[in-house]
Amino acid sequence: MRITPWLALAALALALPVSAATPPKAVLLDFSKDTLIDTATAKAVVGDGIPAKVWKVYPPSKWGFVSQVEGGITGAGVCVVTARVMLVPLTQAMKAVLFRPEKIATAFDAASGASPEQCKALAKGKLTEATQGVVSSLVK
Repeated sequence: MRITPWLALAALALALPVSAATPPKAVLLDFSKDTLIDTATAKAVVGDGIPAKVWKVYPPSKWGFVSQVEGGITGAGVCVVTARVMLVPLTQAMKAVLFRPEKIATAFDAASGASPEQCKALAKGKLTEATQGVVSSLVK
């Protein structure tokens, strides 16, 4: 019996424990404002928030996640943060993101009198919340 790459990938996906880390070839893109959260931290937050069950249903060869955190401290001293996470398909040929979101979750908040560090912590929390929103709509 010849083992095809798809069969091997399916067997590997079934053998992974539920607490597995983000697959190495998973596409995680981030378009966040650097003053709120850096790209590496944003990708880590999103990747850590996606359980292995999601990767079984939405394989990383066909799907990717896009995150975006925007906002900052206004002139009145109010920290305003919006975080968005999207599940998007990948193109067949180039494995590039096709902006046709399957699921989107957005979380936002404002905190008056917040320091820049508190605003960054709020941004990270809202990104976690948006990731949980997408994941909860994908797997039960």
